[in-house]
Amino acid sequence: MKVGANSYKTIWLSEDEKSVKIIDQTKLPHEFVVQSLNCPFQIEKAIKDMQVRGAGLIGAAAGYGMYLATLLSEKENYDYLPYIGKVLTATRPTAINLKWAVDKQLKATSGGRTLEEKRKIAKETANQIAYEDVENCRNIGKHGLSLIKKIYDEKGKVNILTHCNAGWLAFVDYGSATSPIYAAKKAGIPVFVYVSETRPRNQGANLTAWELGEELIPHAVISDNAGGYLMQQKLIDMVIVGSDRTTYTGDVTNKIGTYLKALAAKENEVPFYVALPSSSIDWNLKFGKEVPIEERGGDEIKFVKGMTEPKNGKPREIINVRITPNSSRAINYAFDVTPRDLVTKLITERGICDANEKEILKLFPEKNDGRNR
Repeated sequence: MKVGANSYKTIWLSEDEKSVKIIDQTKLPHEFVVQSLNCPFQIEKAIKDMQVRGAGLIGAAAGYGMYLATLLSEKENYDYLPYIGKVLTATRPTAINLKWAVDKQLKATSGGRTLEEKRKIAKETANQIAYEDVENCRNIGKHGLSLIKKIYDEKGKVNILTHCNAGWLAFVDYGSATSPIYAAKKAGIPVFVYVSETRPRNQGANLTAWELGEELIPHAVISDNAGGYLMQQKLIDMVIVGSDRTTYTGDVTNKIGTYLKALAAKENEVPFYVALPSSSIDWNLKFGKEVPIEERGGDEIKFVKGMTEPKNGKPREIINVRITPNSSRAINYAFDVTPRDLVTKLITERGICDANEKEILKLFPEKNDGRNR
């Protein structure tokens, strides 16, 4: 996708293939910084600190982290990968893409007889994970475009509400929730996007708004609590969100606040769509209540980061500002679960389906292994 006049992906191998390049998302929207990560432990830190974040992207980052781990190994008989896999998987417990990518690497590299073979396989697998993420998101856009087009044909306008950032910054390219929006722009369908700020880290205000601006898509940032009012006023035609983990029965785990958006959409008869690649589906989990919900540090709630305005000759600077009393405790749950009956449809790389086991398995019949689920 576009950053100024240039096209970028969110993660890629360096020319010498000894490090991984990322866009540091903690610097956005005020600074655009590309960083090099030279070992799996720097990948681990980048995921923990949310320099890379989003379901698809942390999966791709884990894939490349496993490749970098093979560069650390020096002895033919020493397999470093299972340990690194555990380190990377522990960074973010909710998003299933991370474990999926690690497991994919462990399975693929187990076929390597020598260290050199393992390195080659790990590099090819990491690149494959990234490539498939791009193609899956591109196809999500194609399928989701039909939903946007239908509304446009009926109303002559399409106002879309998003939550958090399920854009190209959360994947390798295109994004999940934003991919249909980008496809609509390419098809000449005018859309307007209401971007929910998504406290406490403001991924909507900081990231979704930034990337929509770079793509010249009309949008406005709204407070998290304004979504319901806009639906009451008939200003929202559809909601599209992403998913960090969806059960094979259709329960959706996503950024905290998604559940409230879904409740408001149901009450106001606004279609609520979840866009996700199949790598975000947990094929072993039946109920959303079983998903481990990450609890992050309270400082994300107690402080906000922003850029100052120039004053009295002082230049702009990026600072953290406390917004709570010193003595107040903050509880910071990062995700919530939206039950399947609040989801209008799932948009996947293979098509659109109802959020239930039967319809999901129709799109992915190879996952129907005959077990008594």
